[in-house]
Amino acid sequence: MKKIEAVIQPFKLEEVKEALKAIGIDGMTITEVRGHGRQKGHKEVYRGQEYNVDLLPKVKVELVVPGARADEAIKALSDAARTGKIGDGKIFVYDVAEAIRIRNDDRGESAL
Repeated sequence: MKKIEAVIQPFKLEEVKEALKAIGIDGMTITEVRGHGRQKGHKEVYRGQEYNVDLLPKVKVELVVPGARADEAIKALSDAARTGKIGDGKIFVYDVAEAIRIRNDDRGESAL
């Protein structure tokens, strides 16, 4: 099993959810986060004062998929999240040793 963690632009969330749903992946966790990479934020003016906004709003999408479906899920996610501009985000992939469904103690891929 693989855990896929992606940090994306907030306005791309619906496209990413639809792309994953289209390939049969429904379970995911969405978190609103803030951060920056190479773009390092931007300057804004408020009441005549200029200030730096260095932590930009992002969305973190987390999902665990069977190892055989990881590449398919990564491709769908990256294609849906891509704008081609700086700040599109990152995808991280981790190995998952075990998954357990709390309701009935299913284990492994059957818990997904």
